[in-house]
Amino acid sequence: MIHPVILCGGSGTRLWPASRKAFPKQFAPLLGQESLYQSTLRRLAGPDFTRPVAITNVDFRFLAAQQAAGIGQTDARVVVEPVGRDTAPAILAAALMIAREAEEGEDALMLVAPSDHVIGAPERFAAAVAAGAEAAREGVLVTFGIAPDRPETGYGYLELSAAPAGCTPIPLKSFREKPDAETAGRFLAAGTYLWNAGIFLFRVRDLLAAFDAHAPDLVAPVRAAVESGEDDLSIFRLAEEPFRQARAISIDFAIMEKAERVAAVPLDCPWSDLGAWDALWQAAEPEADGDGNVTLGPATALGCTGSYLRSEEPGMHLVGLGLQDVVAVAMRDAVLVADRHRAQEVKQVVSALRDAQVRQADDYPRFHRPWGWYETLCIDARFQVKRIMVRPGGVLSLQSHMHRSEHWVVVAGTAEVTIGDETRLLSENQSVYIPLGMVHRMANPGRLPMYLIEVQTGSYLGEDDIVRYEDVYGRG
Repeated sequence: MIHPVILCGGSGTRLWPASRKAFPKQFAPLLGQESLYQSTLRRLAGPDFTRPVAITNVDFRFLAAQQAAGIGQTDARVVVEPVGRDTAPAILAAALMIAREAEEGEDALMLVAPSDHVIGAPERFAAAVAAGAEAAREGVLVTFGIAPDRPETGYGYLELSAAPAGCTPIPLKSFREKPDAETAGRFLAAGTYLWNAGIFLFRVRDLLAAFDAHAPDLVAPVRAAVESGEDDLSIFRLAEEPFRQARAISIDFAIMEKAERVAAVPLDCPWSDLGAWDALWQAAEPEADGDGNVTLGPATALGCTGSYLRSEEPGMHLVGLGLQDVVAVAMRDAVLVADRHRAQEVKQVVSALRDAQVRQADDYPRFHRPWGWYETLCIDARFQVKRIMVRPGGVLSLQSHMHRSEHWVVVAGTAEVTIGDETRLLSENQSVYIPLGMVHRMANPGRLPMYLIEVQTGSYLGEDDIVRYEDVYGRG
């Protein structure tokens, strides 16, 4: 059996505005109805795999658990990093947990994969994993790569000791950073390079030995973070103080570039890391019109060629007229229009917005919470209107506000509302008023999502105007 470890703590910026710090691309349905994270969970499920370990940060802990449960993987183990330390400490923590908890102990195999990649042809992916597992059982540290079909400058490369043949593991000569166009052309012509897919397969004992040999300073703090970690509902929290002592470093730099027995397995299947909007255009190209245009959501292309038009807002129709090689992405609170060939530069847009303190740089129009989500429909100096969804069984904290009062109108489902010492049920089209300073709580006792409209009025409407007295999710 193979233990899947899924890395889902990143916050990609090159797919802004659809991917932001508050809601990164791995949790977004960029292709189809499921998120990239959910597609990864499905890919690493089946008779050859144990329950998955998903490593994320504190902001996404409930989202990772909810999306796993949403596709029936209720046994997924969510592990929370208290601070970001890149991939090496996270992977080491997973290895130590597997060694402690798996029946096989340190003989267990672990497959580490990013949560935000698209991989097609599942049978070919499974064949490559099987070939990698055979090598890993012999003590080889295995990585996976994609045969390049163009001189791509947005990926790192794996230099092989021989030309790839099928999915046979090939000893690795070196890792190469993202090249310039000329170097990428030479890599393509040589026929002995693969794109680095960022997927790894190890036997736990071999990975731990590699850390002892090449990054021994990481072992003590990460081991302490695991041993002092705590279960919190269905989530395991690594202890913050020792984990903070670990330096931030990738698994490539810490281990893979230094280890002696490293091999690469070619992945002979469609693959993309969806690192920028041009990659989304390429991934959707089979569905493009005769002029190479891709339209998603309420969008129309007129006289356009090679363009990607995406509207994330049902009530906003995006129209492109006479565009060539353009990316246009429309959301409720932000619109991106860019040259498709400069899609890798979108991260610079995010940096510029942060420098200007534009909230859309990081905030997402829909804010996800462990009980559901909310979004602001209208806001002014002394009032705000929100739409709130509470999932079945969801419970908001028992709280009060110092600066605002609230009106709640239930528009779908049933709400259990507590105000002071009184608790009552509200159904569709019923409302309630919560005076300033009154202790209150809302829950959904039904089997369907509950929706309500909240109208806030007061001198200050910030989210930090919450005094929590009790919270089933352990938030402060």
